[in-house]
Formats: sequence, C-alpha cells, structure tokens
Amino acid sequence: MSEEFEKPVKRRFIAGAVCPRCSAMDRIVNYKLGDKNYRECVACGFKDEIRLQASPRELDTRVNQTEDREVEETAVKILLPPDSTANKK
Repeated sequence: MSEEFEKPVKRRFIAGAVCPRCSAMDRIVNYKLGDKNYRECVACGFKDEIRLQASPRELDTRVNQTEDREVEETAVKILLPPDSTANKK
C-alpha cells in the first residue's frame, strides 16, 4: 500500500483531560501511529507520546495459587440430637 492512500488516523477525545500547556479542558485527543500512542491538544497544538504502563499483575489469593500446600486434617465429632421419646413420661 502506498503512502498516498494511508488510512486516516482514528482520533478520540479524552473526557475530562486537561492540556498541560494551555490548561484547556476536553481538548485532548488520543491516537495511535504505528505502535506508539500519542495525545494532542486541538486548542494549542501540544503533542506528546503516551507511555502506557504494563497492566498490574493479579494479586495472589487462595483461588489462583497453584502451589501444593499441606492440608491439615482434623477429626470431627458428630453429635446426635437427644432422643425426643426418652424425655416424655
């Protein structure tokens, strides 16, 4: 595909974002060129590359741990209810 017929870049406004240069609110657009993300102010022309952080890892819980843990076994004593016919006289 030649450079003349490149697909237009899809730009999205970031709601509530404030421009670091001119302090205009709701004037920042986000777009991607190649493998890099950019933000740009449509009011003053400020342009910056956005460096996205890696997603945080999942917290370790009993459910998602795969370690073999020792399970302690305990004896359970089963109590039977008192006989209801023995109390009647």
